[in-house]
Amino acid sequence: MKNILKSVVLAMGFMTMISCQAQNQSTMVNGEEVNLEEGMYAKVTTNKGDILLALEFEKTPMTVANFVGLAEGAIENTHKGAGEPYYDGIKFHRVIADFMIQGGDPQGTGSGGPGYKFPDEFDPSLRHDTSGILSMANAGPGTNGSQFFITHKETPWLDDKHSVFGHVVEGQDVVDAIAQNDVMETVEILRIGSAAEAFDAPGTFAAKQEEIVAEAAAAAEKAQADFEAWLNDEYPNRETTESGLMYVITEQGDGPAPAQGDSINVQYVGKFIDGKVFDTSWEQVAKDNNIYNPQRPYAPLPLTCGVGQVIPGWDEGLQLLNQGGSATLIIPPHLAYGERGYPGFIPPNSTLVFDVTLVNVVKK
Repeated sequence: MKNILKSVVLAMGFMTMISCQAQNQSTMVNGEEVNLEEGMYAKVTTNKGDILLALEFEKTPMTVANFVGLAEGAIENTHKGAGEPYYDGIKFHRVIADFMIQGGDPQGTGSGGPGYKFPDEFDPSLRHDTSGILSMANAGPGTNGSQFFITHKETPWLDDKHSVFGHVVEGQDVVDAIAQNDVMETVEILRIGSAAEAFDAPGTFAAKQEEIVAEAAAAAEKAQADFEAWLNDEYPNRETTESGLMYVITEQGDGPAPAQGDSINVQYVGKFIDGKVFDTSWEQVAKDNNIYNPQRPYAPLPLTCGVGQVIPGWDEGLQLLNQGGSATLIIPPHLAYGERGYPGFIPPNSTLVFDVTLVNVVKK
């Protein structure tokens, strides 16, 4: 019986040892052995030494899938062929002392990438709160590709603007030593544990892309339904022109009708669909809505009708009135500021509402 118990204990101890060995491995980083816990890692070998990165594949699966898929040559891109590691040989093209090092651009200019873009992915527990944070470089929301950066220090102003997807485990001294045009010689992905081993980078990236497309379509459908409900509630008697301009005439006016090239003067209040006033020619309205600017005049706006001095929705809508007339113009994005908006003033794809009064018309 004692021999049986001894054999069982030995067997259990051996199995435990095997299990620990299976789940905990090591790698050489800058000539020293580093034990690795379960997780996913990227070992970046540069001409200055090694940088070992832990990748947050469970918190930011799409971003990690993109990085891993490119590193292993498993995601189609415009830089290298199938099976060719994307990052090998790419330079750190941008280095700012006491801030960060940036790489991942095959052109080495800061404008290159893999030939596609993907959305931001934020986890509230992943912040730019220390040195060694691995995060995506971008040119604005939803423009992630292959470029990434690693911080020298905390950079909290980048939170929720750049997607954090990992951190330095070993080799921060190498990060700090990297200079512009130093090279990533190789990027090796290390998977420790069953979850990391099961992580399918190209499959995860494709699935997340499909999920995002579906979510965007559902959001767009809901937004359109909400917009139509708002229109029907606020402007049930609106009319719509062939171009898509919507309007409600409150006073037609009894003076001359404007034509292209005529000089006109217009009083107006511009609002977003939530009712927030963003501009007006009326001084009291500006004061009431906390947008008063003492440096500008408040008076009817002088224009030449129909020649493109204003957004297309105005040019079209004002010609629906006679002198003395008033209307509400509901102007869709394509007749206002479009996909770009007016930076710092009008968001992209904004529907705008203008209450306008055609004060006078001077025929050309």
